[in-house]
Amino acid sequence: MRRVESWHLSNSAKVILALTAVYVVWGSTYLAIRFAVETIPPFFMAGVRFFIAGAVLYAWLRMRGAPPPTPTHWKSMSIIGILLIGGGNGAVSWAEQTVPSGLTALIIALVPLWFVTIEWMQTRERPTAKVLIGLLLGFIGMIVLIDPARITEGGHVDPIGTTVIAVGTLAWAAGSMYSRTAEHPTRPLLGTAMQMLAGAALLLIVSAFSGELFGISFSAMSRASLISLGYLIVFGSLIAFTAYIWLLRAAPPAQVSTYAYVNPIIAVFLGWLLADELLNMRIVIATVIIVAAVAIITVARNRKNGA
Repeated sequence: MRRVESWHLSNSAKVILALTAVYVVWGSTYLAIRFAVETIPPFFMAGVRFFIAGAVLYAWLRMRGAPPPTPTHWKSMSIIGILLIGGGNGAVSWAEQTVPSGLTALIIALVPLWFVTIEWMQTRERPTAKVLIGLLLGFIGMIVLIDPARITEGGHVDPIGTTVIAVGTLAWAAGSMYSRTAEHPTRPLLGTAMQMLAGAALLLIVSAFSGELFGISFSAMSRASLISLGYLIVFGSLIAFTAYIWLLRAAPPAQVSTYAYVNPIIAVFLGWLLADELLNMRIVIATVIIVAAVAIITVARNRKNGA
């Protein structure tokens, strides 16, 4: 009996540690990306980040006996990687040249709204009243955040950057939806490594075509940017992703999904504390509205799915 109790305590501790990693690490990656792109071209930075992480993870799993993926696996994992990492993370990395990290996290928090919209279009099943309320709140929160009435004044939120991030969230949601029915390798982490490699390939291609790749000056890269890149590789792309995948099988979906509205709070606070990013009452109100919207939608969907 004591052994069973000890295992439960150990498993609970693992869940807490994994959730903490997802909360804190993913919440902090937005600030790390901002520091990284200060002196490293954004597409090159993101491509290197995921290529190194994906190559290390892929090699480690294959050496530990993971079976080689089939061409079908490479095709499906490449589609997911291009949408999630190439489209989603690539958009964030580029946009954070002008959009503060905290506000970027708030916009990313709208991903569940895209999930609902895409699912609505696919199934033609009308969302519940609570989900519709969440969608409306999310839209209102975005208006409060961007504040169109002040777009011509100093200190406004960059509309182009926020639009790029919004498009990136759509790519992330589309890739996530596709991953539900795509054929995955028997080892989930191997699929994650393949997604990283495919997304990295797209990012490096974009870096080349945009001229970044041929104008890179390693001597111009600051210590802060290089440290941030290392943090993103180790903690953002390896530890946090691994923790998230493990949580999907070890914890209830309702518990795991809380990252969607915890990350923005951490990101806004870290941006204000460490990077002197703007934090005024309008942003606080927008944060509350968007977080509430995501929470309502997440809880409603989990109840619908029987979580």
